Amino acid sequence: MPKRIKHGKRPADVNEFVHYLGEAPTQEGSDGVAPPTKAQISMVMAELGRRGGKKGGKRRLETMTPKQRSTAARRAAQARWKIK
Repeated sequence: MPKRIKHGKRPADVNEFVHYLGEAPTQEGSDGVAPPTKAQISMVMAELGRRGGKKGGKRRLETMTPKQRSTAARRAAQARWKIK
């Protein structure tokens, strides 16, 4: 069962609750953590891509037959030597 997200106590009074709803989305930096920069996001995504790529090649090699590997290697060589 998924864990529930725990929020702070919400005001019981209707007027205070409306004020809380209007103020909550506009509070900036209330948790003290700055949003990540584009460079930081790029570094994280690159690491995730490398991680998947390292696993994928080995797993693909194990599951392919010799004939399939030969065909894939031939197509890769043709793509490398293709005149651009």
